[in-house]
Amino acid sequence: MRSLLIDPFNTPYMQRALVEAVILGVMAAMVGVHVVLRRLAFLADTFTHTVFPGLAVAFAAGTSVLIGALVAGALSALVFTVLDRSRRITPDAALAVVLTSFFSVGVIVISRTDRYTADLTTLLFGQILTVDSRQIVETAVLAVAVGLVLLALDKELRMRAFDPEGARALGYRIGILDLAMNLLIVLVVVAAARAVGTVLTVALLITPAATARLFARSVGSMYALAALVGAGAGWIGLAVSYEASIHHDLRLAAGATIVLVATVVFLAALAARSAGRFVSHRALRPTTTAMGAAGG
Repeated sequence: MRSLLIDPFNTPYMQRALVEAVILGVMAAMVGVHVVLRRLAFLADTFTHTVFPGLAVAFAAGTSVLIGALVAGALSALVFTVLDRSRRITPDAALAVVLTSFFSVGVIVISRTDRYTADLTTLLFGQILTVDSRQIVETAVLAVAVGLVLLALDKELRMRAFDPEGARALGYRIGILDLAMNLLIVLVVVAAARAVGTVLTVALLITPAATARLFARSVGSMYALAALVGAGAGWIGLAVSYEASIHHDLRLAAGATIVLVATVVFLAALAARSAGRFVSHRALRPTTTAMGAAGG
């Protein structure tokens, strides 16, 4: 077990990848709690595509990818929030319009580059093994910002998730809370896109939080369990990818392996939860039968 979980991280590039994966896993899982509670999976998936034009423009121009993604993501979050507040436009229609228009712009921009295929692959699937110290610092700064916003708006976001009408009656500005939530999702997408790509980022948001919801009895415990799953999936995914690629001549993409590990954990948790309910149900049956017989 030590050779699998510890030894792969003796090299600097794997150490940097591990730090990046753990930070991303925790940050995405924390925001993912609210995504899962409010059933915003499609919205999260939309924002993984709407940052694409910002990534593409910055990539093609050789400027900061982070800034490009932030601008595109924030703009798309604002546009969707405005469209979603309109009574004449349904939420799914607003999502479709924002997703297709922003993503199309990104494809057009990246198609103008000389290395279209390679650049597109990098933006869609990321390169976590090539992260540097600067990228780790940027990710950490975004993670701190996300954490501070979640802490500051904890009560309001919980109320919005469980009782939107009650939140509105208490005077909470629902539109502002929705925009804040959308921007938090965008920050996660921006931070994760360069490492695991825009395609796989939504899994980091949804899967750990969905796993935590199977067992957590409160939002606080859901935060903790989701963060543990997110960080653990990053660690184990990188280790498995390294072991398979280096020692078994089986090339596994690091980002995709992280997502696959998170999915396996979710399926195992779902099976355990189902098995526990089955055992509890079987254990209650003799008691119920005996009570019925006694009553008869």
